[in-house]
Amino acid sequence: MVRADVGDEQHGDDPTVEALCDRVAALTGKEAAMFLPSGTMCNQIAILVHCRRGDEILAHEDSHIVINEGGGPGALAGAVVLGLRGERGTFDSATLKAALREKRRNAPPQTLVEVEQTANAGGGSVWPQALLDDVLDTAHDLGLKTHMDGARLMNAVVASGVPAREMAARCDSVWLDFTKGLGAPLGAVLCGSAAFIDEAWRWKQRLGGSLRQAGICAAACLYALDHNVERLAEDHANARRLALGLAAVPGLTVHEPETNLVFFDTRPIGLTADELAERVRLAGVVLSTVGTYRMRACTHLDVDAEAVDAAVRAVAEALR
Repeated sequence: MVRADVGDEQHGDDPTVEALCDRVAALTGKEAAMFLPSGTMCNQIAILVHCRRGDEILAHEDSHIVINEGGGPGALAGAVVLGLRGERGTFDSATLKAALREKRRNAPPQTLVEVEQTANAGGGSVWPQALLDDVLDTAHDLGLKTHMDGARLMNAVVASGVPAREMAARCDSVWLDFTKGLGAPLGAVLCGSAAFIDEAWRWKQRLGGSLRQAGICAAACLYALDHNVERLAEDHANARRLALGLAAVPGLTVHEPETNLVFFDTRPIGLTADELAERVRLAGVVLSTVGTYRMRACTHLDVDAEAVDAAVRAVAEALR
């Protein structure tokens, strides 16, 4: 980061930002890309480009844009989200078709289908490629735009062996986050057609402007692409190790992980997720709460097998 060549990204003369955007555009098979501080900004700017006020977005009912972005679609774009049901954060084309509204003057125009790869609230689940392609093809057949929340896209790539370009081929826009398992301190890259990115830049200006010497941050993202993609498999292995350890703790219900997220429930032991989170925090273990009794643990490059075992011991001790 210290050695990064920098410039003004607004004028396209920050070589490190340009290198990152070119690389991620090629990775996802898109024409152009734009560097942003966070994935949530990528989602919201994509929605602002794709939708007009009063439009309706179709997405899983537990998607990140529904439960974790502060009501952004409504607050910023004036769009509403129709939540679709489906197993582990996914849905099928039949569910999508069933959610279609008759086109009439008093109905909200449905303009965008959003998918999340991996599905966070679905337990870090990976959309099967055939299911993903069918849903996105159906959306296009119905005249809808498509957007992929790619926060953990590379986790899906490593877990499934399907290249990112193939996963995102039917998406009009897609982004990749570098602050998850890839380990950068900040940064995400939003990709799409040249026309889409041109309009996305207008929204970037409206929401805060360019990042000037952003190459300092983009350099960390380039490092992540060079060094931290293949090692995501270690996070997946550690997640399985964590799930097995937690499953051995009496009273916990643990969901089998697909990638690097482990979800478990505390209801059988009568302890709330907040109560357990506070107890293990005192032992140096940080767990997320996603409901009264549901908890989430995330394995990443700062968590090794020894740390996983320590976390299991902390949870077991807290429940004694």
